[in-house]
Amino acid sequence: MGRLTMTGHENLWMRPERPARGPRPSFSRAALADAAIRVADAEGLEAISMRRLAADLGAGTMSLYRYVTSKDEVLDLMVDTAVREYLPEDQQPPGDWVEGLRLLAWQARRTMLRHPWLAPLAAARPQVGPNSARLTETALGMLDGLGLSIDEMLTFVGAVFAYVNGYTQGELVEAEATRRSGMTLQQRLAQHISYIQSLIATGEFPMLDRMTKEAGRHFMSSDERFAYGLDRLLDGLAASLRARGAADGPAGSR
Repeated sequence: MGRLTMTGHENLWMRPERPARGPRPSFSRAALADAAIRVADAEGLEAISMRRLAADLGAGTMSLYRYVTSKDEVLDLMVDTAVREYLPEDQQPPGDWVEGLRLLAWQARRTMLRHPWLAPLAAARPQVGPNSARLTETALGMLDGLGLSIDEMLTFVGAVFAYVNGYTQGELVEAEATRRSGMTLQQRLAQHISYIQSLIATGEFPMLDRMTKEAGRHFMSSDERFAYGLDRLLDGLAASLRARGAADGPAGSR
């Protein structure tokens, strides 16, 4: 990744919410974001339009363009507003960086499950708003003082959030498939059991055979699987720091 460069496009949050001229705003960007989130939570992103949001706010459609220039900026507002839920105002991150990143990961997953549109939307667009900046500041601050470069710190944090985002998107896809079909994952897999058994019978898929016989014995719930994967990821990051410390010690410095 190259260095951050500036372009001529003006960031949404660089523009004043209340213009110096013209009528006094009848609502706020926060109200617009909240309205959009309510619609997306209930009906999905495809239900969001400037006309729909204006109707929900009791305003004219064109009046929304005094707050944002496009629907794309509405999506930016939505992501930044939801990201605020990763960092509850009444809860300070713990001093230990592993526990701090674990806390952020669990809060991010809970937020993404509350807002099913958030995980894919956040993964597809840069997060540049004030709450996103505070999240980045908090996460990187947990790693400050460990001897890591800023690129290494970004990689640590990025690995954790990539895991959260990917895992949660899988959960959401499964939930949507269950909703659409009216069948659980086990019921849908049962429809393909004859084919799976035919593959196993060839003797070429011993791990598939084990999976059908043993899967689900240790981690029955999605929470348990998420916790196991997150813990192993954090264990690996911590081990890399310990290895660096050993290499920088008396034996490694010779």
